[in-house]
Amino acid sequence: MLGRPLMMAALAFTLGASAVEAQTNLKIGYINSQQILASAPEATAAQQQFDQEMQGYQNEIKQLEDELTGLQENLQRQQLTLSPEAKAAREQQLQTRVTQYQQRTAQLQQLADQRRAELIQPVMDKINTAIEEVRVAGGYHLILDLAAGSIVAADPSLDVTQLVITQLGTQTGAGAGDAR
Repeated sequence: MLGRPLMMAALAFTLGASAVEAQTNLKIGYINSQQILASAPEATAAQQQFDQEMQGYQNEIKQLEDELTGLQENLQRQQLTLSPEAKAAREQQLQTRVTQYQQRTAQLQQLADQRRAELIQPVMDKINTAIEEVRVAGGYHLILDLAAGSIVAADPSLDVTQLVITQLGTQTGAGAGDAR
């Protein structure tokens, strides 16, 4: 009877020691995703394409702003000569245009955000693949992101950002070679 509890205690001790050993063998690294994104040529190309596509939105917003400015200036210039009813009608017209401007601006901002996400998603997928490849190749159990603000302090030797950038360059080079 005494042997069984002793055997259970030994088993618990062994399991506890294995858990501690597993924790001490935990390999952690971190990256700076902003630095990786800034070094990715695809991200620069996506940003340039986004900027080019947004030029039409910016022109439309500028045109709406100019129209509002013109309406407001006309109202200010003519307010002394307008009847109270005409002045109220012009003010109402101006307020309606301001509301339409705000709605259109919000709509264009939503479209811009959606388009930015569409353009950057393939780049993020490549970056995530490169991070996973570095994690597996380096035997890392966990890779954290410095840019996400989840790291308060870390040993610089755990920074695998450059490895991910190199891996991303390898992917880009392989992808370019496959296209031939």
